[in-house]
Amino acid sequence: MSQFSACSTRTGAASIQSSRLERLCLGWPKYLALAALGINLALAATRELGFSRSVTPGLVERFSAKFGRGSSTRLGNWQGFVRAVPAEQRAGNEFALLRSVNAFFNNVPFVSDLAQWGMEDYWASPAEMLAGNGADCEDFSIAKYFTLKELGVPIERLRITYVKAVRLNQAHMVLAYYPAPGTVPLILDNLEDEVRPAAERTDLIPVYSFNDEDVVLLRQGRASASAGSSSQIRLWRALLDKLEKELHY
Repeated sequence: MSQFSACSTRTGAASIQSSRLERLCLGWPKYLALAALGINLALAATRELGFSRSVTPGLVERFSAKFGRGSSTRLGNWQGFVRAVPAEQRAGNEFALLRSVNAFFNNVPFVSDLAQWGMEDYWASPAEMLAGNGADCEDFSIAKYFTLKELGVPIERLRITYVKAVRLNQAHMVLAYYPAPGTVPLILDNLEDEVRPAAERTDLIPVYSFNDEDVVLLRQGRASASAGSSSQIRLWRALLDKLEKELHY
């Protein structure tokens, strides 16, 4: 059974230290932040935060001023990609959908947070990532998550997952897709254009995963454990706040 069950970067790219991942996992409060969760989920559900169709003309203008005129082209390409996905992929051929979304975002150059944003750890919105034409593993996973949501994939099938990349000896983030509850997930990874089952990704050791609803600790050889609401993750909460602000430009 895959170690992902129950529920970095390309080679040569700047690494995320494993100790940082451990600090993220340990010491989290385990009680539900009901108010923050309710607000964020309501906004995400009603206003489609993070979707390509939520990009406003004002946001395009703002990003063009910040990142250059090519940013509007890249944002338009994202919107065109989403609109062009065949209906049969949305309705039944989700593997083809996963592959196309994974490949689309993997075309974005890898750039570390320090080089792109001047800070050690920053989670960009999908629009921000594409406008700036640079991403690290968290940004890739987040953009794929929101795009698949926009294309109709239920969130219970999607989990943003922190792992240890064994060969690179560093912390890393991927997006896991579960065809059904309890099954081995498929892994969308900026390290690989091919979408493969987690059972074939023995180079990845899962640590924890989350989506809009909750956080789950993934422990090798032991049952997974709920760690409460995803609203307790500071960077995730900040990302949702940023997505809300993007609607008002």
